[in-house]
Amino acid sequence: MDKTTTLNNDVNLSAEEPEIDQNNKSHEDIKYYTASQWQLVWWRFRRHKLAMVGAGVLLIMVIFGAFADFIGPYSITTRDRSYIMGPPQMPLLSDQKGFSLRPFVHGIKTSRDPVTLRKIATVDPETRRYMQFFVTGSSYKLFGIFDMETHLFGLEQGRLHLFGTDELGRDIFSRTLHATGTSLSIGILGVLVAFVLALIIGGVAGYFGGKIDYLIQRITEIVRVIPVIPLYMGLAAAFPKEWSNMQVYFAMTLIFGLIGWPTLARRTRSHLLGQRGEDYVMAAELSGASAARIIGKHLLPSFTSYIIVDLVISFPYMILSETALSFIGLGLRPPSVSWGILLQDAQNIRAIEQAPWLFLPAAFVVIAVLAFTLLGDGLRDAADPYSVSNH
Repeated sequence: MDKTTTLNNDVNLSAEEPEIDQNNKSHEDIKYYTASQWQLVWWRFRRHKLAMVGAGVLLIMVIFGAFADFIGPYSITTRDRSYIMGPPQMPLLSDQKGFSLRPFVHGIKTSRDPVTLRKIATVDPETRRYMQFFVTGSSYKLFGIFDMETHLFGLEQGRLHLFGTDELGRDIFSRTLHATGTSLSIGILGVLVAFVLALIIGGVAGYFGGKIDYLIQRITEIVRVIPVIPLYMGLAAAFPKEWSNMQVYFAMTLIFGLIGWPTLARRTRSHLLGQRGEDYVMAAELSGASAARIIGKHLLPSFTSYIIVDLVISFPYMILSETALSFIGLGLRPPSVSWGILLQDAQNIRAIEQAPWLFLPAAFVVIAVLAFTLLGDGLRDAADPYSVSNH
């Protein structure tokens, strides 16, 4: 009797298990099919590991750029005359003297080159300089508002240069952090200007069509064939010499936006040409909605995910354009810093031979472009409604 009861219980349990799994599956299906478009995009995007890595890297870069004054131990103009063209100082936890719980760097001693008589900074392995965190240093305005003197790290004695110094003794690490904020902000603002222009121009061309579309397309073709380098050469010469670095910065951002809208504008136009005859557009027209409302409230939101993908993919081109122009002297002017300006110091044979650490800002450019590319690929796959979703 006990064996029969046990057997019946096992049979009942095995019969109930598929029902529980089916209920769980049904719940997941309901959650999936009732989700909004943005929820579906986010769920697909989270499964794209490389895209998540790219997003994380870009977030870290944005934080570094935004808090450059706090994270960097020095300002962009602070000079260390005792450590000119000095190599990077790597924090250590152990050396020939033993292990230490506190990170430190070796001291520096200065000697003269017997041939050139130039001062040469060399590492002194006999001395230790211990690192400190949240130290008081040079004053600055965080976000241009808050007066602060606290920096993330520093040394008890002397100065710390994680990326080394340039030919004027300026800290490359601090300058790279500020350059990251400058280059990323130019890319972001330039893309936003181009984004707004592209949606307006492409939306008008795609919705109205006809002669308006023909005229806009001819203007788009003219903008697309403008050679960028000669254009910037002329504009760089036209910038008044008395302009401040901030004025040059905003002028460059505006120019990037004014010549960067044609590609997204054409894609917006193509989509609207295919959608303007749909029933929901005709219903909006019959209800008395204006053209601006139909474009902004109905047509453009119908492919918002693709607009965002194009927006993200445009960032690397803006960043590379700013870097290239500043590198050849047509962009921002010193004492402002950007990735291109920092790389100006590394464009000669002497730098390659004697100070290869001057190329470290180039690594930030490469990493940023790769991160934007991975992020764009992930968003493109997540926004594709025909992609396979393992919900």
